[in-house]
Amino acid sequence: MYQAQMSHRPSRSWPSRSWQRWTALPIALGILSLTFANPVLAQERAAERMLRTLTVTGRGIETIPTTLTQVELGVEVQGKTAEAVQQEAAKRSSAVVALLKARNVEKLQTTGITLNPNYSYENNTQRLVGYIATNTVSFRVDTQRAGTIIDDAVKAGATRVNGVSFVAPDPAIAAAQKQALREATQDAQQQANAVLEALNFTAQEIVSIQVNGASTPPPRPVMAFSKLQRAEMADTPVVGGEQEIDASVTLEIRY
Repeated sequence: MYQAQMSHRPSRSWPSRSWQRWTALPIALGILSLTFANPVLAQERAAERMLRTLTVTGRGIETIPTTLTQVELGVEVQGKTAEAVQQEAAKRSSAVVALLKARNVEKLQTTGITLNPNYSYENNTQRLVGYIATNTVSFRVDTQRAGTIIDDAVKAGATRVNGVSFVAPDPAIAAAQKQALREATQDAQQQANAVLEALNFTAQEIVSIQVNGASTPPPRPVMAFSKLQRAEMADTPVVGGEQEIDASVTLEIRY
């Protein structure tokens, strides 16, 4: 009996789908990592550039003449009773104030009114002998007229010149402050440019600005003198000077 023989071909072995997935996974992860690495790196470099800053402080100084004189005058009265010395001090102070108003002085104001007991000390014993009343006023006037006004105020009843100082007019001070700030800003920029050029860097932008202000020093005082000292002087010479306005500006510059 004839029997047909069937030949069997050896079967080919193909990779499974799971193997294909595991092989493709590292490739996909690598592509993703490359995709996300560039933005992160760019951000880091941008952050480094933002942190790369130069800080400089510039200074500006303006000098202006002190054409005004600030004066403080005092009336001092001593007496037996508090009421009497207070009334006499008020009377003399009114005369001084009337004179100053007639001379059109600026910023006239009362700066102090005091009434104190006056004691004597003998053999370790304190004894009330009377009272001392003091009224003080202050004002501003052109320096050229200050000496004459002080002399006339003493004649009107002032017994003390408590203080004399020199200042510039307010508009002149304001203008000098602005100019000092401009000079300080320019000074800071020039410093930054010199440093960056020496290092072959280029300024990109100003990150922050700090204005440290334009300070005005206090008025320059001169020695005060009492009525007794004043009597020994023929005329009161008053000569002004100069006033400095100092400003500083700090710049933080990215490069």
